[in-house]
Amino acid sequence: MTPCDTLIANVRLIDGSGNPAPEGRFDLVVDGGRIRAIGAAGTLTEWQPAERIDGAGQVLSPGFIDVHTHDDTNVVRMPEMIPKLSQGVTTVIVGNCGISAAPVTLAGDPPDPMNLLGEADAFRYPTFASYVEALERAQPAVNVAALIGHTALRSNHMDRLDRGATHAEIEAMRAQLREALDGGALGLSTGLAYANANAAPTSEVVALAEPLAEAGGLYATHLRTEFAEILEALDEAFRIGRNTRVPVVVSHLKCAGVDNWGRSGEVLDAIEKASRFQPIGCDCYPYAASSSTLDLKQVTDDFDILVTWSQPHPEQGGKLLAEIAAGWGVDLMEAAKRLQPAGAVYHGMNEDDVRRILRHPATVVGSDGLPNDPLPHPRLWGAFPRVLGRYSREQQLFPLAEAVHKMTGLSAARFGLTDRGLVKEGYWADLVLFDPDTVADAATFTDPMQPAHGIRAVWVNGVLSYRDKTPMPARAGRFLKRGRIAAPATVA
Repeated sequence: MTPCDTLIANVRLIDGSGNPAPEGRFDLVVDGGRIRAIGAAGTLTEWQPAERIDGAGQVLSPGFIDVHTHDDTNVVRMPEMIPKLSQGVTTVIVGNCGISAAPVTLAGDPPDPMNLLGEADAFRYPTFASYVEALERAQPAVNVAALIGHTALRSNHMDRLDRGATHAEIEAMRAQLREALDGGALGLSTGLAYANANAAPTSEVVALAEPLAEAGGLYATHLRTEFAEILEALDEAFRIGRNTRVPVVVSHLKCAGVDNWGRSGEVLDAIEKASRFQPIGCDCYPYAASSSTLDLKQVTDDFDILVTWSQPHPEQGGKLLAEIAAGWGVDLMEAAKRLQPAGAVYHGMNEDDVRRILRHPATVVGSDGLPNDPLPHPRLWGAFPRVLGRYSREQQLFPLAEAVHKMTGLSAARFGLTDRGLVKEGYWADLVLFDPDTVADAATFTDPMQPAHGIRAVWVNGVLSYRDKTPMPARAGRFLKRGRIAAPATVA
């Protein structure tokens, strides 16, 4: 008999590759953090496990990879990471939308939207290496891989952010980016829609992104706009990728604003055409509402805007902007100005567009959750079970194996997460056991901090970390260095 840590018995296996689940039940052996053996149920009799868990015919899949998060400071400050573990997430990618916790040196309060990551005291990492050290000390319950934020770099080296960077400032930013890439960062992210990055010309981003090719990194972008000029914004992203010879990931792809509803077909067509000549992918979250800081450019009466927090008027959190404006006897814009700085949920997307983008072969899943929001968008707690329950099981948008692939194997390949994203011998044992008949999101817009249904157990690097809505005491997450990033498959 060969001793091992864990034997997970009698499971249906969805391996993350996108291939249909094989017939029958399976056993799986975990030892030393990795998957050591997979066999038909009852055949792995040579192994003697310290713990045996009966999967009772439920689905065992790779742990879900949340490719778009703003968990940068929370993985250190709140390393239990229950909002993610409770929905089966075993790896988070931080540093999205141009904002990252490192490398950052603040002269005052964090500029918008860096304030989504916390107050000034949350930014304690002047170098990327110091952030990695803090992660390793905290040992969060999930694995962490990191992008470097363009806005964060700008704030380190520029006296004001309403202009393009000078040659000297770009060189200083490039030096910090290179240091982070040497330390294992995945690449560069931008948030060009935000005021503190919008003044950056395309040439600034191209110059800053040039070190990515040599390092094997990628470029992830919150487009310059997701509204009427989205095709032009996509073209800019594609040009940046071509000029720097790096893969492009379009963050939280959407058609925002009522006038943009129904345009997802032409948006996806643009991605397909460009993908014939360069590697391009995208992520999206499974909701028809977005969430960020309260942006004056997005104030409208075309759809509901829910204020989630306000620094000068915290009592208004949880109310609609229209309700607040009526109570104050002012118009929407004046109310929004009085609330600044603030956060908001924008119900500005069309469900048909969400479905079309979500099922596209280029799309992987990212929550874009905001863990520091006192009334967070429900995607923070529910994005991944919602894909499995609402969109795969109930609406049959895609088979369960494809849904899992969009949250595991495809994500790991796109972001260069070595030996992750598949249930395969030799791979790290990031695993989730779930009931395909009951898995569902429980979080709502009015009651968002609710653990999902149907997530039975979660292992991170072979350690049982969550079971039946209860986090386990051991935390086994690691910092994941950049590996080989695979180009997204070309779409015909």
